[in-house]
Amino acid sequence: MSRAGQPRPIGLSVFFPAYNDSGTIASLVIAARQTAQKLTSDFEIIVVNDGSVDATPRIADELARTYPDVRVIHHPKNRGYGGALISGFTGATKDLVFYTDGDAQYDPTELEMLWPRMTEGVDLVNGYKIARSDPWHRIVIGRIYHHTVKTMFGLTVRDVDCDFRLMRRHIFDKVTLEKTSGVICLEMMKKITDAGFRIAEVPVHHYHRAYGRSQFFNFRRLFRTAIDVGRLWVDLVVLKRHQRHPTAAGPTHAQAVPVKRDPS
Repeated sequence: MSRAGQPRPIGLSVFFPAYNDSGTIASLVIAARQTAQKLTSDFEIIVVNDGSVDATPRIADELARTYPDVRVIHHPKNRGYGGALISGFTGATKDLVFYTDGDAQYDPTELEMLWPRMTEGVDLVNGYKIARSDPWHRIVIGRIYHHTVKTMFGLTVRDVDCDFRLMRRHIFDKVTLEKTSGVICLEMMKKITDAGFRIAEVPVHHYHRAYGRSQFFNFRRLFRTAIDVGRLWVDLVVLKRHQRHPTAAGPTHAQAVPVKRDPS
């Protein structure tokens, strides 16, 4: 309760993992601030600068100087997408945490569509792409990856790799993320599902990349991703280490609760 006897506003942390996103990060932060202000009076915006070598660090610092609710986490060296997400989740201080990428392929104003689905019976609202706006080869590779990992890991969410998520921070009292590569999304969704946290799903738009280029779609990274997925499968599906050694401080309500999916 607040001092005036009114219910405390819901706290919201918004963060953007950013790597060489100088052409998009400012507009994303401004849009996220405008959206957050509509939803709650208690919010923060975080930019995780993952060792960018362009103007991203300077732009992020200027945003933090301009807006008191914006702050920056700097990685002196690139830690990978997973490393940026881990820093964002660790740095978030509010009860709800939303993240999306700094390349503007998702519109942060669509957080408004996720917000009402975060009801008392839901722990994570997962976006799924209405249509993927990428070159055809990325769409094909993405579909193969998506269907393969859903089968391998027994996942039921529509879109494992849609980086547009709103979640309760207490999830990470029980779920520990370890991967520093792009497979962290797969690791996260598998561990969250196995922990019994409840999931709702909302369709969101996906846009063409307006600035920069993907760091993922080349043969070397695809090969490394295949190796990482295989190792993760052994760890989470075969050995099930995350279930044998649960975090003691995890929320008790998350145990043995079925996953809730969008009926549409």
